[in-house]
Amino acid sequence: MISASDVSVGYDGRMVVEGAGLRAGPGDVVGLIGPNGSGKTTFLRTLYAALRPRAGLVTIDDRPVAGLRGNELARRIAVVAQETSSDLPVTVADLVLLGRSPHRGALASFDREDHRAVAAALTRVGARHLADRGYHTLSGGEKQRVLVARTLAQQADHLLLDEPTNHLDIRYQHELLRLVGQLGVTTVVVLHDLNLAARYCTTLVLLAAGRVVATGTPDEVLTPDLLHRVYEIRAERVTVNGCLQLVFSPDDGAGSAAVPVASGLTAVPARPGPRRARGSRGR
Repeated sequence: MISASDVSVGYDGRMVVEGAGLRAGPGDVVGLIGPNGSGKTTFLRTLYAALRPRAGLVTIDDRPVAGLRGNELARRIAVVAQETSSDLPVTVADLVLLGRSPHRGALASFDREDHRAVAAALTRVGARHLADRGYHTLSGGEKQRVLVARTLAQQADHLLLDEPTNHLDIRYQHELLRLVGQLGVTTVVVLHDLNLAARYCTTLVLLAAGRVVATGTPDEVLTPDLLHRVYEIRAERVTVNGCLQLVFSPDDGAGSAAVPVASGLTAVPARPGPRRARGSRGR
């Protein structure tokens, strides 16, 4: 379980996220969505203690995340962040093997179990053939798949991803998010593509100007009115193979500037209850 309540965080003398919260349980895929600059990445980084909140509390399985250190934190949380060096002088297999480090002592060597975990992780993301390649030689999409493989090898039961579909072609966008949904772990993922969020997330948290303005199922959050007020674009809801999808058209601009994003919205509270079945995700 990941829980955040009344979290406020900022830097460079300004607040970026104010009073934000979410809850994600085992098997949940919680999507953080919102316009550019709404605070999604800042909120996500706070969940894995890369940023310290000025107010509020983040817990992992009811333990404050600020109190977790080193290997203990890494055994609980796997992260795929946006900021990753492109010039790491290691092979793909060795990079994924680093995901096994939290399960070994400081001086312990990797064993057959670790190497089997690496091979299985690379296979699951369709990157086994890249094992002997230098990481720095890969395309952006290949690198993203390898980073996800590293988190799979890490075998943490909480997974946090920041725009994991960046640089991926359409096929791998869907395959990656389908895989994430099948892992059965607690997942929080930042997504820009609202149709991917609608298809693969069980819960959405919509941010605007650093505040959570709606929380709920995709059907509850992705309404034409709310999307128009937050994104200033018109959306039509359609159903494709039983899944909500959106068709967008540019706003003519009439009246949209008169609606303040932060103050003109009312948050939709999260509703407790069983997760919604999503047959298209192959769970």
